[in-house]
Amino acid sequence: MSVVNKQRQVNEVIRCGKDPSYFFNTYVKIQHPVKGLIPFDTYPFQDECVEKFIDNRFSIVVKSRQLGLSTLVAAYAVWLAIFQKDKNILIIATKLSVAQNFMKKVKTMVKALPPWLLLPRITTDNKQLLEFSHGSSIKAVPTSDDAGRSEALSLLIIDEAAFVRNFDEIWTGLYPTISTGGRAILLSTPNGVGGQYYRLYTDAEAGLNEFCPIKLPWTVHPERDQVWFERESKPFSPKQIAQEFLCDFASSGDTFLSDDDLKWMWSSIKIPIERMGHDKNVWVWKYPLSNHRYVISADISRGDSKDYSTFHVIDTNSSEIVAEYKGKVPPDRFAELLDQFGKMYNTAVLCPENNSYGYATIIKLKELKYPKIYSSKRTTAWMGDFTPSNDTEAAGFTTSGKTRTLILTKLEEVLRNRQLVVHSSRLYDELKTFVWVENRAQAMKGYNDDLVMSLAIGCWLFDASAEYSQDSRALNNAMLQAMSTSRKPFNGSSTDVMTNAHHKSIMTNRDRVTRGDPVSSGGMLPPEFLWVLK
Repeated sequence: MSVVNKQRQVNEVIRCGKDPSYFFNTYVKIQHPVKGLIPFDTYPFQDECVEKFIDNRFSIVVKSRQLGLSTLVAAYAVWLAIFQKDKNILIIATKLSVAQNFMKKVKTMVKALPPWLLLPRITTDNKQLLEFSHGSSIKAVPTSDDAGRSEALSLLIIDEAAFVRNFDEIWTGLYPTISTGGRAILLSTPNGVGGQYYRLYTDAEAGLNEFCPIKLPWTVHPERDQVWFERESKPFSPKQIAQEFLCDFASSGDTFLSDDDLKWMWSSIKIPIERMGHDKNVWVWKYPLSNHRYVISADISRGDSKDYSTFHVIDTNSSEIVAEYKGKVPPDRFAELLDQFGKMYNTAVLCPENNSYGYATIIKLKELKYPKIYSSKRTTAWMGDFTPSNDTEAAGFTTSGKTRTLILTKLEEVLRNRQLVVHSSRLYDELKTFVWVENRAQAMKGYNDDLVMSLAIGCWLFDASAEYSQDSRALNNAMLQAMSTSRKPFNGSSTDVMTNAHHKSIMTNRDRVTRGDPVSSGGMLPPEFLWVLK
């Protein structure tokens, strides 16, 4: 080999070692599914990603599909392993086949390099590991609880991090392995709000952690336009489009509420006008009005665990949540809080959950002689009254598998139809992470749903119960209006005879109801309408 050629190769090695983008575009080849082995010609957005990988120890990427990011990070791992000594690179994938496919990309790139550019020798080569003679290695493994825990890592790559099972626990175990100077690249399409990947990315955007956030929707690709998007996204549902193309966390997850409903809630959020209670966790948006009716629903916890005790004050006249509590307080102290705010809001009807710790709260409310505690009637499970009952077990709302489904269905219906105005950012945050898991709506792992369940009870009481329902009251009033007739003089027509006779029958029955007497069958009204006549 001539001296000129030798010197040129040395210069190329030096340049490639300093500039990974030059290395990719000049020497790296990738496997195309149709064209076979082709040069890796990067796009500007990919070059920008590489620059951020170099400038930041921690990078987190939320991306659209088919942008070649997995190929890019594979090339970056090859560059780091070849041109730097003693670099321990670990790739964690969602499953074994994905990890092996990643390693296949790595090996294709390495083996297509010119021999003079591959300075270190390959000492180990199997489906999941590639080791070099100068101490660097690239290893790909599937998700597991102990993946990478015992290794000191130079670079950690987690592919499709939002879909990695138990990623929060895995990240907790992996972080110490890179805390002494190692780097990390996390990349994924979004998978709804909640979870460790979502928290890391949103905190990165807010500047609350060490990660550099990189967002890559489909529009970053220079060869794609609206025609491409419409063609490619046509087979997908709106949720899948948000996940695969738009980098939209909120729309991509299988959340209990739709993205439109969550956005509507977000538009109604307000800062409380006052924070009350001993722990200042009662958020108040409106003070009580003397002529308004209120109901208070509550979900109760032990007071010292990860769950919270919560309540909502609903103004049934304005269809609005006017106050809310979320805190950790013993059940008896929570009863005192309910007693205080129940009386503050015109002696509101109290409907606490009576399961477990709720029983202790109800006993304390009885001791405090609170006058309006919701109690279910044994004979009609879905009818209720708020008269004091000697039967403590009947007081409150019993949450079971059946009733849980019913009240959550009512919650979704009320919010979807914009029937109840919500101002709480705490409730909004809980609903963002309240998702469907195998046909059951529940909080994501590591999140709470205490406000959700409290409001679900309140929505049922507010909208479905015949005793307190806003719709029932409106319907009752409409029926009573329809029953009234004009006072024009009787002219003897058959129509007037019928109208006045019917009016007399109804008014007679109304008087009987008022006195508590039986109602004749000719003027019988459904039981759910009787309370407005009293």
